[in-house]
Amino acid sequence: MGSRFAPASVLSRRVCLILTTVSDQQAAAELHRIEVGGLTIAYRQAGSGPTLVLLHGAFEDSRVWIRQMEDLSDEFTVIALDAPGFGASDDPPPTWTTADYGNHLADVLDALGLDRPTLVGQSFGTVYALALYRQRPQAVGALVLISAYAGWAGSLSAEETERRLQQTERDLTAPVEQTIEKWRPTLLTPTAPPDVVELVATMMRDFRPTGIRPAVTALGAVDLRDVLATITVPTLLIYGDADVRSPADVVGRDMHARIPGSTLVVIPDAPHMINLEQPEALRAAIRRFAGEY
Repeated sequence: MGSRFAPASVLSRRVCLILTTVSDQQAAAELHRIEVGGLTIAYRQAGSGPTLVLLHGAFEDSRVWIRQMEDLSDEFTVIALDAPGFGASDDPPPTWTTADYGNHLADVLDALGLDRPTLVGQSFGTVYALALYRQRPQAVGALVLISAYAGWAGSLSAEETERRLQQTERDLTAPVEQTIEKWRPTLLTPTAPPDVVELVATMMRDFRPTGIRPAVTALGAVDLRDVLATITVPTLLIYGDADVRSPADVVGRDMHARIPGSTLVVIPDAPHMINLEQPEALRAAIRRFAGEY
């Protein structure tokens, strides 16, 4: 009669796998810091292989990418940054421009020793990536733009852009729980898992007006449509068909039409924060895209 237990070699491999997984998760959660241009920039890193640099959305930080760091670190070096003014990174000067954000991000990549990585941005993070591309396109190997804008002014009407700017300014001084309740329906679906809802709320509770205000001015109000036609690197656009902030059928298709050779993927039932509610579909799209260039 055969043994009910796995051979020692199999058990050893399982233990190694478990320990490796725990180690990877701990590494992904750990914050590292680097000084660049007079600012301390925080980041999380996991895995090995071609590099993905993850750029978060507004009212967020690198914690929003924790699932992607776990899902993709078996094949990629995954680095999630806290943008200046967010998370554990220092606030930038209040007068920073779009060019300042772009140039500083390029300097961060240089300081980390990264040679033409793939930038993966979500929402505000896509504008951050485009700001870098405008300043130093040679620093970018490929782009994955999730729930993307060419800046609010580059993708929305003048009236909607002004409404969002005024609303965000009010939200910076309103009670934070009120701001969370206002933003949540535009970011997540009504069926979002409780842990996802709590993660978004936790990040929003940690925001700093002194960090977000210059970012909204430089990367929210900007129009970067002029950059789109100049993009020559492989570009993947990912949108959710339930996204009410950056609608796929309007913003997504316009971005796709303006970026030469870009690939557009629309994920069914996905909201603005695809990375939190549809991580498996996002992982599949990124792996498929990476295998094509």
